[in-house]
Amino acid sequence: MDREFFRHVPRGAKPRRRESRLRDQVVSLRKQNLSVYDIRDEMERTGKDKISVSTVQEILREEGFARLPRRADEDRPSRARPEADAIADVRQFSLQPGEFTTRAGGLFLLLPLLARLDMDELAREAAFPGTQMIPASHALRSALMLKLLGKARRSHVMDLLFDEGVALAVGLNAIPKTTYLSQYSSRLGRKAIVRLLEGWIQRLRRERLIDAESFNLDFHSISYFGEDPFVEKHYVPRRSQRRKAVLTFLAQDAEGQVFCYSNADLRKGEEADEVLRFVEFWEKHYGERPRHLVFDSQLTTYANLQKLDALEITFLTLRRRSPKILAEVAQLPRSAWRTVVLDVPHRKFKTPRVVDQRIGLPGYGKPLRQLVIRDLGHDEPTLLITNDLTSTAKKLITRYARRMLIENGLADSVDFFHLDALSSAVALNVDFDVLLTVIGGGLYRLFARSLRGYERAQARQIFRRFLDTTARVVVSDREVLVRLPRRAHNPLLIDAGLIGKRTPIPWWGKRHLRIEIV
Repeated sequence: MDREFFRHVPRGAKPRRRESRLRDQVVSLRKQNLSVYDIRDEMERTGKDKISVSTVQEILREEGFARLPRRADEDRPSRARPEADAIADVRQFSLQPGEFTTRAGGLFLLLPLLARLDMDELAREAAFPGTQMIPASHALRSALMLKLLGKARRSHVMDLLFDEGVALAVGLNAIPKTTYLSQYSSRLGRKAIVRLLEGWIQRLRRERLIDAESFNLDFHSISYFGEDPFVEKHYVPRRSQRRKAVLTFLAQDAEGQVFCYSNADLRKGEEADEVLRFVEFWEKHYGERPRHLVFDSQLTTYANLQKLDALEITFLTLRRRSPKILAEVAQLPRSAWRTVVLDVPHRKFKTPRVVDQRIGLPGYGKPLRQLVIRDLGHDEPTLLITNDLTSTAKKLITRYARRMLIENGLADSVDFFHLDALSSAVALNVDFDVLLTVIGGGLYRLFARSLRGYERAQARQIFRRFLDTTARVVVSDREVLVRLPRRAHNPLLIDAGLIGKRTPIPWWGKRHLRIEIV
């Protein structure tokens, strides 16, 4: 008897089970004018077989079926579909009596402030572009709304499309979508942005949030992660390297701790002169030069320091520590140092040692005052230079220490207003985004000023404790009633007079806003 000891095992793809049955079902469903996705869903719905889209496509191709022509919605099977949002059009905006819930209830707490500052007139003064569907004031409010809610990118507006409260706060039937908000800044230029900045600062001065006695100045590099060859490289301190970035210049009022000037439309080689452009801007629009400027080293040149001195502007800045300067400091006798006691309660190092001397600098035609400071918490001595020859060393050291307020402001702008979420490779587009950050920061500072104990709180703290809340909105013939839930910090809102007061909102016509806590 013959025995087969070495049996041949066929190799390759195994024949698919159920292939003939699946093939018959797919062909039958295609004859009902169903697409590949409809066929897959129908087979899964019946519960008999599960099949992938690629398998359906392969079967139809083998059976000679062509792709279906594009069908209208009425030709498609009845099924759940995404709901399309309304198109933003102010002409369709109407305050019909009704009631709804919004996730952005805290946004209504800022509306009285926006109405008092007359943001509509601000947009008209700046000659911002607009259309019949979305006027300039509504476009500005829509873009600003994302900043006030702490949204990182304009694309995140899609999360708010079906929130009726956000559209109501803006004054539209629906909020503009990502494409409109992304392209709006492309219609602006530096002149329009400067006009808006000018009008905004005038309102802050009217509210006495800015006293213009002294300013902190600094640069901030916004990293760019794309491949655009025209984006220049700048030093990014957070990464300790030079990389593609958009350089931004910012000025902060020292007393109000609010940004009052910004410019992101800078090119390499223009950085050193930006401090002079800020002086020119302030003098042109407000009739006086800044009296006192405090900034870090490398913000400008020694020659520009002399120009500031010629304009009778007092400055205080750091001097870079070269090996030669450090060697000179090491040779100073012990008798040259004297101890200064700083009146800063929360500072760890309150008794630095100081040498007060006169020096000359290349490019600066007259003697300057230099303070060499030790025991400030640094291994190397700190060198301050100034043209202020009369103030005490104690006052100068304390004032320069307050320059760190601009660093805190930048950190808050990055963390909450997402200053580093680069909106474009075009500097002018970034310029508008930075200006929205400046305006948003000013609004939060004005709002915080009315909250006892939170006058110096950062924007992210204000949002988390007061504004990040849902609300029930009731629209009637006379007013819009916003009912906020009970929260631990509500007594501060009541004490500030923000609850129960009826406020007219211009973009609502004759309707008033009233907020209550339930």
